[in-house]
Amino acid sequence: MRMSYIVDFKNVSTIGLESSPVAKTLAGLRAHEARYFMNKYKHEFAVTPASKSKEIVDYVKRILSEERDIAFAAEPLETSCFQVENIKFSYVFYANGLVVNVMYTIDNPKKRAIGFKLSEKMEIPKELESNFKFARQKSKLAGIIRGSFFVIKGEY
Repeated sequence: MRMSYIVDFKNVSTIGLESSPVAKTLAGLRAHEARYFMNKYKHEFAVTPASKSKEIVDYVKRILSEERDIAFAAEPLETSCFQVENIKFSYVFYANGLVVNVMYTIDNPKKRAIGFKLSEKMEIPKELESNFKFARQKSKLAGIIRGSFFVIKGEY
């Protein structure tokens, strides 16, 4: 079993995501995130198998549950957690192609949110169907990404 590794956004790989029915587009979405953090913050985006990072999965689950009573049925495959500048980022990559990220500013409670990104060709998860509108974004690495978010009100 592999441990964490740095995501290569130049040579997109499905390593760690093979069990996903949308592994190729999920890998593209993961690479898209890696490229964003390298370009914006010069930060290497590392992922860890969800089985080895239960505390990150639980952290994201807790916020989803307490803020919006959301619990995803999909299996978490990988996570990432790091801080750049004054923002803590936590990611969970799910087998169904969903990516959930928490953006939590350390010193500004008004700039905290949970984002959802859907891999190209995946259905909108039933947990998100009725309450969220998704904007579309084109990505060379991930195709068409659909995204939505909500602002976090509590302290985590």
